[in-house]
Amino acid sequence: MSRRFKTPDYEATLNEAITIGDCLSPDHLARFVVNTVSALDLGEIYGQYGPVGGEPIAPQILLGLLFYGYATGIFSSRKIEKATYEFIPFRFIAGGLHPDHDTIAYFRRRFLEQIKGLFVQVLVIAAREGKLRLGNISIDGTKVHADASKSHAVSYKRLIELQKHLEKEVEDLFALSESEDSLPDGLNPEEELRLREKKLTDLKRAEQILKERAQARYEAELAEYEAKVRERRQKAEREGRKPRGRDPKPPVPGPRNKDQYNFTDPESGIMKNSNNSGFDQHYNVQVAVDQDSFLIVSHTVSNHPNDRNEAIPTLSAVPKEIGKPNAAALDNGYFSSNNQTFPAVFKATGVHFATAGHDLISDAMGGSQYNSVVITDTSGSP
Repeated sequence: MSRRFKTPDYEATLNEAITIGDCLSPDHLARFVVNTVSALDLGEIYGQYGPVGGEPIAPQILLGLLFYGYATGIFSSRKIEKATYEFIPFRFIAGGLHPDHDTIAYFRRRFLEQIKGLFVQVLVIAAREGKLRLGNISIDGTKVHADASKSHAVSYKRLIELQKHLEKEVEDLFALSESEDSLPDGLNPEEELRLREKKLTDLKRAEQILKERAQARYEAELAEYEAKVRERRQKAEREGRKPRGRDPKPPVPGPRNKDQYNFTDPESGIMKNSNNSGFDQHYNVQVAVDQDSFLIVSHTVSNHPNDRNEAIPTLSAVPKEIGKPNAAALDNGYFSSNNQTFPAVFKATGVHFATAGHDLISDAMGGSQYNSVVITDTSGSP
């Protein structure tokens, strides 16, 4: 006797009456998003809508769709529009409406700055409702690929070579245009000069940006060098003899031959890939997360290739409205002597650096005037 199986009746299933409430549990993320957005102050967004015109989709609907999309990994406006037809949580947040992708994309583009400010409101609401009690945080970063190819990047050394080459071509074209000899067929000196002068302008702008970046790097390296020299001098005074090891080398000002500038996305930088040993155009994105609630409490973006100078900006980006963290856990990629020798800066931010196991950590956890940043091993736990 053959075994019997439960089989579906698809026609009956298609006609089955269900409610959205049956599908979304009371603690479902979609319900939380709707409740949170309804508590936000959207006056700055509503104030930019004119008094006349057609009936637009309410901003709280579009915000709710974007927030839920971000939280579930759906970022494309086309995919969000499609989800309002196919996925129950999106259908619930949209209130049965189906804003088209152009509306969603335009709303995101037009109100991007206002949307950024709303994330602070979300954290304040979470703190008010007891969902966020800012205590210990963890900071980590990752490389995010820039919308640019490293093939469109040029090194400082190559940039200078190109400038000299183009300047020579400009001189030759000027001489050729003033010559009494007949010009080669198809050659338009004025057009060729215009193209090369534009390229020269772009190269000079790139050179200036690389010099500005080099100056900022030099100032940071100089501060770190002076801190190392001061530390060695103090150690020599304590021990009565010269410390072991070589004296620190002073930094060299100015751009380096391998400094890169990308013409497609000038603000990005050449960085090591996170998933292989290669290099590409990236941004360095930092995120601070509350260890209890797992809520993101701050983030920063830079074009620095490593994390050594990312701790201060990320800690400083924690909104004052939600308080100050008690301690922060970072891996050793953030550590440099520069992070221990700026007491004025850290006093202003309420953060002080220490290596793992330092007495300052226990002092801070016991109520020291400073909060503590614990530098842990990359593979270790905070």
